[in-house]
Amino acid sequence: MTRRAYDLLVVGELNVDILVKGDVEPVFGQVEKLVDSLQVTGGGSAAIFAAGAARMGLRVLFASVVGDDLFGRLMLDLMRDAGVDVSHVVVDPELATGSTIHLLRDDGDRAMLTDLGSIAHVSHDLVDADWYNDVRHLHVASPFLLERLAPSLPEMMRLANRAGMTVSMDTNWDPAEEWALPGFYEHLDVLLPNENELLALAGKTSLEAAIDAMLEQVPVLAVKRGAEGALGAQGQARIETSIFNVDVQDTTGAGDTFDAGFLAAWLAGGTLHQSLVLGSACAALTMTQVGGFNGQPGWDEALALVESQTPEHAPGLRSLVR
Repeated sequence: MTRRAYDLLVVGELNVDILVKGDVEPVFGQVEKLVDSLQVTGGGSAAIFAAGAARMGLRVLFASVVGDDLFGRLMLDLMRDAGVDVSHVVVDPELATGSTIHLLRDDGDRAMLTDLGSIAHVSHDLVDADWYNDVRHLHVASPFLLERLAPSLPEMMRLANRAGMTVSMDTNWDPAEEWALPGFYEHLDVLLPNENELLALAGKTSLEAAIDAMLEQVPVLAVKRGAEGALGAQGQARIETSIFNVDVQDTTGAGDTFDAGFLAAWLAGGTLHQSLVLGSACAALTMTQVGGFNGQPGWDEALALVESQTPEHAPGLRSLVR
């Protein structure tokens, strides 16, 4: 196969995250409270993933829609700064760019308030049919949020496979908690859920039962388990990796950045174990700063963390052809 113009195609949401830290429990009755900090940064699972993948050296083509407003311009600037090709993102003056307010408590818990805005208008119409022959891999993120795009995703995945592309998906949480994805697994190569999402998708109460059930539908699983690390499954193989020791400031987007690191290794010909290690390193580094776009590493930075804490894994990662 001749070299394709892009490594990744991502069709998904572009929205800002407004991160509020401190005493964030609101008191109604027009009571004003002071918080420790408020930060506006890039958000959206698809966008955070795409930015992380681009920083890892992958050539990323991104399709979406934003409003002709401050948040929309900010998101496009952030994506360009990360190295993502957003030249095909539609700017619609009739829409407001989506946004999410994250209320971050000191105990690590959070509450989120989302205005879908332009997210609700992401659709298959944004995709040029020629792209399937120009890209190596399609990544699907947050299908439960993208109600207009979701019905077209199984066909997009089929077309991607037919054109020689591989396909991955990170479902993220289903707000309706129905977890129905008809046709989504037939052309899927890698599924990247967290543990709770995997249990819900499989309809099981134990991790092993959920893995067994999903492996009947998907060739490769990479399961994010928070403080328990990550678990990979492929055929009869089960591989567990531990977390890296870093000063955690914020977990926003850590799972999406894990996906970016995992696929950077996997698309470079890495083993399942190598992909899990690199994904975990990328997730760890982004957690050292507040916001999903902040702290995302490049390949050399991620490899340096691996070398410093798990040096036995570094030579294999260093040898991958990128």
